[in-house]
Amino acid sequence: MAEKIKCLIIGSGPAGYTAAIYASRAGLQPIMYQGGQPGGQLTTTTEVDNFPGYPKGVDGPTMMQDLENQAKRFGTDVRFGLATKVDFSSQPKKVWIDDQIELEADAVIIATGASAKWLGLEGETTFNGLGVSACAVCDGFFYRNQVVAVVGAGDTAAEEASYLANLCTEVHMIVRRNEMRASLIMQERVKNNPKIHIHWNSETEEILGDANGVTGIRIKNRENGASEEIALTGFFVAIGHQPNTSIFKDQLDMDAQEYLITEKGSSRTNIPGVFACGDVQDSIYRQAVTAAGSGCMAALDAERWLAANHLH
Repeated sequence: MAEKIKCLIIGSGPAGYTAAIYASRAGLQPIMYQGGQPGGQLTTTTEVDNFPGYPKGVDGPTMMQDLENQAKRFGTDVRFGLATKVDFSSQPKKVWIDDQIELEADAVIIATGASAKWLGLEGETTFNGLGVSACAVCDGFFYRNQVVAVVGAGDTAAEEASYLANLCTEVHMIVRRNEMRASLIMQERVKNNPKIHIHWNSETEEILGDANGVTGIRIKNRENGASEEIALTGFFVAIGHQPNTSIFKDQLDMDAQEYLITEKGSSRTNIPGVFACGDVQDSIYRQAVTAAGSGCMAALDAERWLAANHLH
């Protein structure tokens, strides 16, 4: 028999936990299933220096544990488990956890986030948080006055290279082809920046490092096969993110990149009673603080929807 839930939160991280804090304080008795990566992307980050309230900074896992504890303090039922199937065609909404547990929820808040795309190099795992990052805005500060590299050829890569050029002494941009996918204005910005050196037709063969972190990279020219080692301390992968939305296909509206579409100025999806917050619906900012803010919006939207439909 399916478990009846007033407010179900799928996924954790800053968006999910903030939604849980607001929902529990509003008496919605939220139940959260944390997903495949409890705490979200920040659990793989060593230091968070740009989230309000931590004047000395905080490491990502500690911050996520703080948010989880705060959600629990107000009564959120936090559970392990991954949502593997949903049916939003009727009310209440149906959600299955780990293909076994069936839930029926009056309102659903989706906070499943997005996953950074990686190159598949061993060093990305070995040095994650020790020089390897997928977010220049998050971690660029720690590489002030150092040499770094950015991999990618789209607008995100160009933006991150430009951002890092304001902080670092030199930025190496690794581009696989002899052209970029970025918009013309972004291409001109990086090409005209004297701190940015573009390596055309190149790909990263290996991330070099020691016990203290990244010390350099070895790249290979795809045209002539020549290899080159570059000494640096930061390696930023900017080849895109993949929103975790596969189980919502054919039920919720998505954009071309498969991010969930929400009504402007709200967290509402195209299905009444289903709300989305955090990186799963944000392809632009992708910051912990903006995710937390949208989590607040989702809980407030859910509370108002439940009240309007006499479910709360």
